[in-house]
Formats: sequence, C-alpha cells, structure tokens
Amino acid sequence: MPCTVVVGAQWGDEGKGKIVDALSAAADVVARYQGGPNAGHSVIRGGTTVVLHLVPSGVMHEGRRCLIGNGVVVDLPRLREEVGRLEALGLDVRPRLGVSAGAHLILPYHRSVEACAESGPGAIGTTGRGIGFAYRDKAARTGLRVADLFEPERFVTGVDRNLERLRREFPEAGDLAAMSGAALLAGMRGDAEWLEPMVCDVSAELYATLRAGRSVLLEGAQGTLLDLDHGTYPYVTSSAASAAGAPLGVGLGPRVVDRVIGVTKAYATRVGNGPFPSEMPEGESAHLREAGEEYGATTGRPRRCGWLDLPALRYAARVNGLDELVVTKLDVLDGFEEIRVATGYEVDGRPVEDFPAAAGTLERCRPVWRAFPGWLAPTTAARRWSELPAKARAYLEWVEGECGVPITTVSVGAAREAEVRR
Repeated sequence: MPCTVVVGAQWGDEGKGKIVDALSAAADVVARYQGGPNAGHSVIRGGTTVVLHLVPSGVMHEGRRCLIGNGVVVDLPRLREEVGRLEALGLDVRPRLGVSAGAHLILPYHRSVEACAESGPGAIGTTGRGIGFAYRDKAARTGLRVADLFEPERFVTGVDRNLERLRREFPEAGDLAAMSGAALLAGMRGDAEWLEPMVCDVSAELYATLRAGRSVLLEGAQGTLLDLDHGTYPYVTSSAASAAGAPLGVGLGPRVVDRVIGVTKAYATRVGNGPFPSEMPEGESAHLREAGEEYGATTGRPRRCGWLDLPALRYAARVNGLDELVVTKLDVLDGFEEIRVATGYEVDGRPVEDFPAAAGTLERCRPVWRAFPGWLAPTTAARRWSELPAKARAYLEWVEGECGVPITTVSVGAAREAEVRR
C-alpha cells in the first residue's frame, strides 16, 4: 500500500483508530492530516483501551514513524501530556514522532473565545478545545504556527495583534485581559524546548518515503459528513475531513494516493448539533447507545444514535472516491430483532434524489425505511465471512450493493483480532 487514506464515511466516531492500528502493521509511516485534539481514536493494547487525540494511531506499533501534518492544529501542552501518557505505557514515542513546522497552534485565547461562542444561540456543539478558532485564524492569515515558536519577536507580535482584535470581538471573555504575547511565550518555553527535536518537514519526509518505495498511511479525524466543505454545514468541523484533505494536510500531491478506505458503523451516530435524518427516538437510541458504548472518547458526551443512512453513505462514497468499505460494530446489532436502514428521503411527501447540501432541507428530510430481520446470534467469534450469521451476511451484502463499494473488512469487537476479512 504505497499511499493509503483512511477516512470516516459518517459523522466521525466510526472506529477509524482500530482500523488504522490494524493497517499500521503493514505501513512504514503513519501521518495525521487534519483536525486537532477533538479526535478520540480508541485502540486496545494488552486489554487496555488507549485513547489517542493528536498522536497517530500507528504509534502502537514499534518502529513505525508517526507524523503530524500541516493540516492539524496542535495544542502543545495537550500533545506533551498525551506523549507522556503513552511513554508511561512503555511506548517509545518521541524518537518516532515528527510534527510539521507548518502546523498551526491552538492557544489559550482560542479556547476562551470558543467557550463564549458556544454559550449562546447558534452553538454548533463543539468539543470546546479551541480548534474552530485556531482554524479561523489560519484562514484569516493571523494564526501562529509551530515554526513561530522559535521566532520570539514574531510570535509575541502575532499574539498581541490577535488579542487586541479578540478583546473587541468578545468583550465577555474576561480572561483575555490578562493574556499577552510575552506571557504566552514565557509560559510555552518549556513545551517549545520539548517539541523542538521533533519539528520536521513532513512533506519532504513523506515524499522521500514514497520515492524509496516504502508505504504511507494517512489518518484523518472526524468524518465526511463533518467536512468543512462537504459536510452538514454549518454543523461541521473546521477542516477538510474527507479524503481530498489528506494529501493537502501533509503536503503531497493528490496523485500519490492510490487507495481510499472508508469506515462506517453498521448503524449511525452523531455528536453535537445538526441534522441527523436516521436518528432513532430516544428510547431506541438509549438501547443502542448502551449496547455500543456510544459515548465520546474525547468528551464523554452521549452520542446520538440512529440506523444506517444509505443516502449519506452513498454520498460519502462519491465525495471520497472510496475504493473499499470497512464496517465496524456489527456485533452491537447482534441482539436486535429488527434492523432498519434509511434507503432514501422524502421532503413534504416528495422523494429527494441526492443527499441535500442545505442543512435546512436535510432537517426536513424524513427517511424511507427498509427493515431487515435481525440475526439474533453472536458475531464476535467470527473471523471468516462464512462464519457470520446468514442474515448478517445478507444485510452487509445488500449495503455493499446499494452503495457500490465493496466491503473488505467487518469489525465484530473492540479487540485487534475481532474482525472478519474477505
């Protein structure tokens, strides 16, 4: 796999961490291409769940080089804390970790103003990590990058300029008054010294890796339906979570990507506000939430739960150019007598052909359902396609046919080995 991209095909939380962990065994370099510490990639190691927020999931495999690309926003104290936790588990992290000099920084004032923005009308339902405002500064060309940490005068000037603007825009953010560029730089000096040996040119390193015939795995956060351009705007993340964002977020040309793997749950979940056409009534949702342990790995928030949404999945397949699908959490449906799928939408009684671009239209969509009989049998021990219950295979084969993308792997549990490969 010279250059493979793993992308979420829903609203995030599809189980990409486990899939990247498995694929990393055959990769030489694993690179994260977008998002920030709002990611919560859960990987099982020795029976213990390890949640990764910024460090690529390939870190769990000895000898794998792990890179954080220019498309990621980095909260430096959180990164240092995460690396410390991983090293306490016995993992050799710092010699294998590289961070792009072009990655933008999440600074304390980003968290402060995001808390204000999310406390009033029009809240998106973010994780409150300051990520959206770091990306806002990036787009406005006022952001500070990793490289700026090592140019003190530039850093101080940039921070002071941003603080002056934000104090006018968010007068209710009282803690901005005590911040200054000089104070932030002094407070980050130790973290900057810790980071400096890991700062690198991610683009050049990946290019050299591919030129040498070695393999690269590009890992994203969130999912297609949270993509800034192609998601359920404005209820989206602040970066390109779809596959097109992968080469952009690590500094490579699009033609280096030769395989795009989409990850979808056997049902659907969403965190935060925004339209969710296949959402279950709360009674059903609570049952599925408990069965699937559907709580945010980063925030602990309960996820909204629903049935699989085929219009959304077909849309994700098109937007990403998916070559194959991985279906996760099939085992969560083992105890359901009936399984439903949204096969299409109607608005005001009229069919909707494609996944709507407008959030207002999507909110008015009513799903057209198809029901499948549940298999009511455990799938967790299955390791071959033939070992899955016949009704489970029928469900998966129908989904595969309807979305036009082959299903190559089915996850039937949280452990590394709990998967069925075709």
